[in-house]
Amino acid sequence: MNTRILVTLPLAAALAFPALAQTSSSQDQSNPPAASQSTSSTDTAGTGKAPLQAPAREGFWGRVNPFARKNYVKRQTDPIRDRVNELDELTASNSKAIKDTDARAQAGIKMASDKADMADQHAVDAGNKATMAQQSAQQATTRIQTVETVVSNIDQYKASNQTEIRFKPGQTVLSKNAKDALDEMANAVKGQRGYIIEVQGFSSGKGQAAITSSQKMAESVVRYMVLNHEIPVYRIYLVGMGNAPVASTDDNGKTKHISGGRVEVSLLKNDLEQLSSNSSAPVTSADQQQQPK
Repeated sequence: MNTRILVTLPLAAALAFPALAQTSSSQDQSNPPAASQSTSSTDTAGTGKAPLQAPAREGFWGRVNPFARKNYVKRQTDPIRDRVNELDELTASNSKAIKDTDARAQAGIKMASDKADMADQHAVDAGNKATMAQQSAQQATTRIQTVETVVSNIDQYKASNQTEIRFKPGQTVLSKNAKDALDEMANAVKGQRGYIIEVQGFSSGKGQAAITSSQKMAESVVRYMVLNHEIPVYRIYLVGMGNAPVASTDDNGKTKHISGGRVEVSLLKNDLEQLSSNSSAPVTSADQQQQPK
């Protein structure tokens, strides 16, 4: 009797254990973990595919049988391995997209920086051109003021040089000293403008004879300057003063008449020559940059 009981109990336990394992497996399948449910939306959003399903029901012997264990593990790990590979590909694609975006952003920043530098250079160039334009305007204003001054004083001549030519009584021939003095005066006005030469002849004697004699002496001076130095005739003003009183006075303050013959040659200038020299002044660097190429 006791022997039957000892044999029956192990047999009953062996038969009840598979049923209990099968019941536990069915309960696990009917009640999946909350973690797998909570991550389903994440997996779907991350990979674009449905989440992995719970393993199929293998039964007790499919889990315990050592000969079937390798195939079971392979079936369970293949979907996981595929999903991991997909995640790796997705991560690599995202990394590449991030690098491309960063490269485009860096290129855009560099382009914006280059354009900003170019705009700064253009601003500096514009400032330099404005400064040069202001300098040119100031120079033009100065020249205009100079021209206005010259025009207003165009008929205002000032004595620049004066010489006196002496003649022997009754003669109109120029001496060597007289020619040397006229040469010096004529050489000083070559190539110049804005000048006139005043020639006044004086002679001793009285009346019309003195005037005629002084006129001839003055004409000899004018003739020499025109023929030998090519002084334009329109720049020479000649007058025979005869025995007119000399403008200068003696120590007693009285005017005196001259004795013998003489000619006073005076060089008179206005500001026109000064204007000409200013116009031909060297061009400044600002003017050179303003001139078109």
